[in-house]
Amino acid sequence: MMEWTRGEIIGKGSFSTINLATPRKDSSENPSLMAVKSSSLAQSSMLQREEDILSDLSDSPRILRCLGHDTTFENGEEVYNVFLELASRGNLAELVRSFGGKMNETLVRHYTKSILQGLCYVHERDYVHCDIKLQNILVCSSDDIKIADFGLAKKVGEKKGSSLFGTPLYMSPEAILQNEQETPSDIWALGCVVLEMITGKPAWRCGVDADVSALLFRIGFSDELPEIPEDISEEGKDFIKRCLVRDPTKRWTAEMLVNHPFVTDVTVSLPEVEKLYQTPSPRSAFDFPDWTPKSSSYSCCFEEEMEESDCSSSDFASPADRIRQLAAVEQPNWSNFYGWSIVRQAESSVS
Repeated sequence: MMEWTRGEIIGKGSFSTINLATPRKDSSENPSLMAVKSSSLAQSSMLQREEDILSDLSDSPRILRCLGHDTTFENGEEVYNVFLELASRGNLAELVRSFGGKMNETLVRHYTKSILQGLCYVHERDYVHCDIKLQNILVCSSDDIKIADFGLAKKVGEKKGSSLFGTPLYMSPEAILQNEQETPSDIWALGCVVLEMITGKPAWRCGVDADVSALLFRIGFSDELPEIPEDISEEGKDFIKRCLVRDPTKRWTAEMLVNHPFVTDVTVSLPEVEKLYQTPSPRSAFDFPDWTPKSSSYSCCFEEEMEESDCSSSDFASPADRIRQLAAVEQPNWSNFYGWSIVRQAESSVS
């Protein structure tokens, strides 16, 4: 068993924390610095499931590596620890912010291709990520990004109760309308991610005082689509349109999109990538966006806070009835929308 030292806390959620972790002995098997995601053993079922999924996807260079696990006894309780590859340059949300708004389209193409390569592998292995967003795409180096946070992931066709789960700004129409999240839902979210990289703003324009129920109604029940900027390439416009198709059966797959000219007609060398942006100074490898809705009676099930609710999608007679069903479950804590906060703590030792 690896001996290691628990460093500062870099992320904190309802039931888990993420710390820096340093092996006490040099080893060719493990890097000199890692992230460790920890939870009380009694509340670690989701963390253990995430570890299983990451281990199953370990052959892809576009998926964050899981480096194993152990259990420790700390502060009077057993703790389950999962070791993860550390993304030293933060995530794509931080990278977009470092540009002050818009990311160079050449970089957008470059990173979109990498995300697609990861999604192709995830979908080939019959998984659905269910929470694709900029904050879950981690930047290990200027030329190396990886999909992370599989806490909400599921097998294709797997039913996860009647609760809706995920991040509203990236949810697909079918997720809201029919509680259906399969591989096309990841593609819808990818379209939102590409728009956000290009514009520096969420695909669905809404302010900090936005009502989430109103946002969900727009996504699930209107004919509205996110606005595509005019000042991007024709290839970019077409790529986004292929992702943001309201009918999931007509949406392009990851395998189709990876051959789209938007990502095939771009070749960027590592020095060029370094030159195209100023490296940000990430606070941690795990960070989350600043957008927080004011309030809502609507409840989503986020990682570590998933609860089954009685909001079956098959019995509503109208959009209004469906929204009322979605609003019938307990209100989450929207002030901590993504379930994590960035904190700092003095180093302690674990063996």
